[in-house]
Amino acid sequence: MSSQPNPARGSLWPVDADGRPRLRTGAAPETIRVLTAALDARIIPDTYVSDGAPVVVEEVSGAAGPTAGDDDAVLPLSASPLKPALLAGLLAEHTNVIQPKVNEKGENYDVEVSPPAAVLAAVLARQSWPGLPVLRRIISTPVLRPDGTLLQTPGYDPATGFYLTANSHLEPVPDRPSAEQVAAAREFLLERFLRDFPWRSHADLPNYLALLVTPLVRPFTRSLSPFGMIEASMPGSGKTILTSCIGLLVGQRVLTWTDSEEELRKSITTVLGDSVGVVVFDNLTEGEVVNSAVLARLVTERTWTDRKLGSNTAANFPNDRVWLATGNNLRTGGDMASRTVWVRLNPDCPRPEARTGFTIPHLDSWILDPRNRAEVLRHVLTLVLDWTANGAPIATDVPQMRQFTRWAQYLGGFLAHHGIDGFLGNADAGRDLDDDHAEWYAFLSTWHHLYAEEPQTAQQLRAGAEPEYGAPDQWKGTFPATITGKPLSAKALGKRLAGQVDRWRGDKVLRSATDSHSKINVYRVEHRADSS
Repeated sequence: MSSQPNPARGSLWPVDADGRPRLRTGAAPETIRVLTAALDARIIPDTYVSDGAPVVVEEVSGAAGPTAGDDDAVLPLSASPLKPALLAGLLAEHTNVIQPKVNEKGENYDVEVSPPAAVLAAVLARQSWPGLPVLRRIISTPVLRPDGTLLQTPGYDPATGFYLTANSHLEPVPDRPSAEQVAAAREFLLERFLRDFPWRSHADLPNYLALLVTPLVRPFTRSLSPFGMIEASMPGSGKTILTSCIGLLVGQRVLTWTDSEEELRKSITTVLGDSVGVVVFDNLTEGEVVNSAVLARLVTERTWTDRKLGSNTAANFPNDRVWLATGNNLRTGGDMASRTVWVRLNPDCPRPEARTGFTIPHLDSWILDPRNRAEVLRHVLTLVLDWTANGAPIATDVPQMRQFTRWAQYLGGFLAHHGIDGFLGNADAGRDLDDDHAEWYAFLSTWHHLYAEEPQTAQQLRAGAEPEYGAPDQWKGTFPATITGKPLSAKALGKRLAGQVDRWRGDKVLRSATDSHSKINVYRVEHRADSS
């Protein structure tokens, strides 16, 4: 890491023979004033401000590179908040803090001191640091700035507030790549790098490319991105390789999936404090249904607010990560169905891990080499800059995705510009993997078959769920049940129904009204044949 220029040296403070600025201090109040002014003037190199707190960008020693695609991939630099102990060490390294003394003879002399912890804590207590540049994030790959130019010079970028780590293997990418460079990049990505994955449908490759490009163009598109589900029919299909090809480029944290909403919330808050571009919930249980209100809220919010762990203080984090999950035969439930993009693999053979003849042999270990990752990144950036050089056209024929429509339009435009079609073409198939939708559709269909559009109370429905002894279940197993398999109580059923009113499930929708005599809510299922 190259230190940033330090304008404080030799300007406000004299420089000693050892090259360090001399900070003359005195009693506690004077020392606080001197150190505050010096810190705000960046007397310590590589200091910035983040969320009102001074931080120093420093190298992370001993951080070994990933040895597998499902390892955490941390960045080589970290933004460490300045605490009294760290500030004391940095002052000793970069300055000479001097305090005048008087000896027994009444003679004045200077002594180098380390300011007391209480003084350093008072310096750091303030939240206003107008002299420090704002650090928004440390990144490991070039990204498109909001104006469409590429941030690719390592170091601090005032236009974005990003600090780009150095990559000795990545050569500068021209702002306007030649036709030959674009063709070579397209050939490498489509005919070599991603050629041998067993994509289930025509949409899976473009969907994956959109997820791969998302962290590089997000500052430009300024769009929320959906949850990425990378799913396969059986183990050994290449799911983890696909996530690592994104995560190892931009930094990744690999988390274990949990059905506990509280634990999931804590994990999200913790990982958002890291400077990584991708978060992967890897290897979910086979057949897992991803149905989380916490996760559904996360992917639709630009800022995540939660309590800092171990305190009552709220923390705010920009939600600028790509969130992915891998597993076999996964499904979604609740609101996650409309907030998920699917990348599905189907090797259609008994032992996918035994396949041979790949264009890039052992891709799982090939991608661990930083030189190979730089090659992938260079080709992806070449396509990105060719797209922006031609005006960054957007696609207007993509499916509407609520909060993610802007993302779909930009990434759809990028893919269409390079002649890659099929983007989001598996959206209907993704809806078929909505476990929650399937269960409600089956229940409402049976309800309509039994009662047509005759209004029913929750109590009446519950009574009809009790089959006569020896008679078959008229609901055919579709009636909502507890985790033990028993039909819901009338009260629990009424609460569940209230949350589904006016929500279409295929060609069925639940309607509600209040009975004028009993003042009890009644429900009916409306069928509309022309609905999809």
